[in-house]
Amino acid sequence: MTSDSPAISQTPSRQGPARPSRAEAEAAVRTLLLWAGEDPAREGLRDTPRRVVKAYEEFFRGYAEDPVALLSRTFEEIEDYDEIVLLRDIRLESHCEHHMVPIIGRAHVAYLPGKRVVGISKLARVVDAYAKRFQIQEKMTAQIANAIQHVLQPRGVAVVIEANHQCISTRGVHKPGVGMVTSHMLGEFRENPSTRREFFAMIQSRSCTAE
Repeated sequence: MTSDSPAISQTPSRQGPARPSRAEAEAAVRTLLLWAGEDPAREGLRDTPRRVVKAYEEFFRGYAEDPVALLSRTFEEIEDYDEIVLLRDIRLESHCEHHMVPIIGRAHVAYLPGKRVVGISKLARVVDAYAKRFQIQEKMTAQIANAIQHVLQPRGVAVVIEANHQCISTRGVHKPGVGMVTSHMLGEFRENPSTRREFFAMIQSRSCTAE
């Protein structure tokens, strides 16, 4: 493993286009309803723009999260523990940046501690910080691994994501049930085949099929 830290994607800068107001966002939803052929003024849709904007606040809360800050509280009293730390089957809900439809799956996150470890809930929160944004799965997998490597400086990091994409199951080629698997290995997980095999054996020791 080189001494250079991998690039890390943190909270996106707000230096780009100005963020629209809530009223403007709701107006955009009404425009989409009209374009789809609906009447935004009818009873069943009257509150839909407000509900959609509120849902977007939850779907994309990752833009307000800083992965580095999430991982900043670590513990050094590890009694020389130097084996794999794995958090498996982390539920993942994201949205495809190409079609704005859901990506649903699971992440498996492992690292080989150096001098410190982090609370396991923080690993799950880092997954959420990147998942709760518009994403492509390949980029998200690398972002999670790079953030852990950057902050914890472990001897290695491994991230695998298994997910189903509605952009191919509900539109386009219409292939439901197709799963996508991506991985990103750093340090000993990349350089040492036996460490990599141990990691994959650990995540495959029982079914990890995405819901």
